[in-house]
Amino acid sequence: MYHPTTRVLAVLELLQTHGRLSGAEMSARLAVDTRTLRRYIVTLEEMGIPITTERGRHGGYALMAGFKLPPMMFTNDEALALAIGLLAARSLGFAEAAPAVSSAQAKLERIMPANLKQRVRAIDETVRLDMMRTVVPTDNDALVTLSSAALAQQRVHLRYRAPDGSETERGFDAYGLAFRAGCWYVIGMCHLRAEMRSFRLDRIVKAEPRPASFARPSGFDALGYLARSMATMPRAHAVEVLLRTDLKTASAHFFDALGVFEQIDEGVLLRCSTDHPDWFAGHLAGMPFEFEVRTPDILRDSVARLGERLLRMAGALR
Repeated sequence: MYHPTTRVLAVLELLQTHGRLSGAEMSARLAVDTRTLRRYIVTLEEMGIPITTERGRHGGYALMAGFKLPPMMFTNDEALALAIGLLAARSLGFAEAAPAVSSAQAKLERIMPANLKQRVRAIDETVRLDMMRTVVPTDNDALVTLSSAALAQQRVHLRYRAPDGSETERGFDAYGLAFRAGCWYVIGMCHLRAEMRSFRLDRIVKAEPRPASFARPSGFDALGYLARSMATMPRAHAVEVLLRTDLKTASAHFFDALGVFEQIDEGVLLRCSTDHPDWFAGHLAGMPFEFEVRTPDILRDSVARLGERLLRMAGALR
């Protein structure tokens, strides 16, 4: 669960930024009920923060006049970068992100000049990221524990729940974490299977550090490994297609989870696998360059049928 201290500090930042806010406004910003908000206010008061409370239709909470905490200072470019990062944080599958985002946004707005504040608010209110399929973990514990373990090169004990509900336990050396296709993953050495594995964070039941260390591969690319492993996942039909183009163009027209690309003399060799040859044929047909299906025959037949269908639709075949 999200640590209550962060929510309490978020209340303080909101009050410093806006001067006075109603209980309903603050509850909505922090995604808590009014009773919980009142507990946070009491906690701040116990810490010695002078807060005034006014009841009634136009009442609300405010800091005593003249009270300010020293602000953190950012350049204009830093503030804009943080604003975009906060926008992404809302959609990247961080558990209970609302209070942390509200607190950080309030800190930024408190120290910004008016013109920069307007630009940051424009980003927050008008920019949207397409992350609708994000799978949100129940909390951030696994993300924090595994990223710390990867940095310290410290082994963890992992309890993992499979899609069918069964659970397994293993020693695990976390090499890195990556966010892809709406999910967070950790990649590293699994001592149960004695091989490199990736695990979804939303399926990790528990991750606990252990007093054992490991050597993480130098320059390990977690996202690159994840992309390659997804692209080469065994499926019904192994595919090899020669693309008559260069590597940069091929990468620009294929999403990288589709397969592995290799630049050769004749063009770019695409290796992957598919369960749906007809769909794959349609994807190839949409490319602005020529290609040659080397394997399998079923994909070659799908391309031929698609070509005949398009010719009929264009009136070239009767």
